[in-house]
Amino acid sequence: MSIPMVDLKLQYNNLKKEIDTAVIDSLEQAHYILGPNVTALEKECAEFLKVKHAIAVASGTDALHLALIACGVGPGDEVITPSFTFIATVEAILYCGATPIFIDIDKDNYNMNLSQLENLISPQTKVIMPVHLYGNPANMPKILTVANKHKLQVVEDCAQSIGALWEGQATGSFGDIGCFSFYPSKNLGAFGDAGLITTNSDELYKDLIALRNHGSYTRYHHEKLGYNSRLDDIQAAVLRVKLNHLNDFNNNRAKNAAEYSKRLADIVTVPSTEPNNKHIFHQYTILHPERDKIHQALQQEGISSAIYYPIPIHRQPLFKGQYDDLDLPVTEDITKQCLSLPMYPELTISQIEKICHVIRTAIT
Repeated sequence: MSIPMVDLKLQYNNLKKEIDTAVIDSLEQAHYILGPNVTALEKECAEFLKVKHAIAVASGTDALHLALIACGVGPGDEVITPSFTFIATVEAILYCGATPIFIDIDKDNYNMNLSQLENLISPQTKVIMPVHLYGNPANMPKILTVANKHKLQVVEDCAQSIGALWEGQATGSFGDIGCFSFYPSKNLGAFGDAGLITTNSDELYKDLIALRNHGSYTRYHHEKLGYNSRLDDIQAAVLRVKLNHLNDFNNNRAKNAAEYSKRLADIVTVPSTEPNNKHIFHQYTILHPERDKIHQALQQEGISSAIYYPIPIHRQPLFKGQYDDLDLPVTEDITKQCLSLPMYPELTISQIEKICHVIRTAIT
């Protein structure tokens, strides 16, 4: 039985009629960049996330980069963020000429360890950037308490967490800015790169609208140095179709996660969830000292699995020699044990049973 990490072809086939109709309609309108579907997607995402403004951009990486620029981050500034994340989180900081200050993670939820947060704040700190890793929301009320105390801005990395809730409130609606990725394999995925920025600030919204479009509010009038990060109308058309199904997608992922945990909790460390929060399981990630043995056993059976992430950012060759003395023990331990299993809304119980059987056979 061959099982992929995510079955994008199956999802497309299930939504084929809706998606094909939306794409053809976009082609016929022939307004391919920042067209009517982009405007509609921004409105619909703002309503879904209960924020004042949503700005569609070309990728999740661009969302993070433009967000930090809008917050005034530049050379000499520091941004506090986890090292256990995808490189784009930190690339955005470096693009601004700022310095990432890495914080360790909580062993239970893989999000930033808030007991360490205040100790990392310095006069150079400009922004706190939490990452809602794997779709599990970070404790935003506590982060905001610290940020407000020290007059810092908060940019949420929501690349993996669209639809995740902390006590009923959506990730991306807490901080000054939220940044989402619509990479094809995400819970809400385009048919190429795409991203979104959210904010409740009119001032930040105005800046971001210009930053994504060559620094221009009015055509051929350029108020500031901007970028080309405009979303294609066809991608927005696809995303609008999928957005209508997102709650169902996320609920099905949660059901699949519960099935995994029921079968695996006695032999591996399974993801933790909090009763008042909504984890959307972009990834279902287990921990085990014999991670590589499990990975190989699954591979032999044609079952995909992935290590997100095998090397913490501060140990990447990019930073060779810069963070040699930095001690992030939980981060380093998790990277040696983590393994993500197939996770998508259409995953079947029989597939989950097969995956769990292979894992159990490999380590018991």
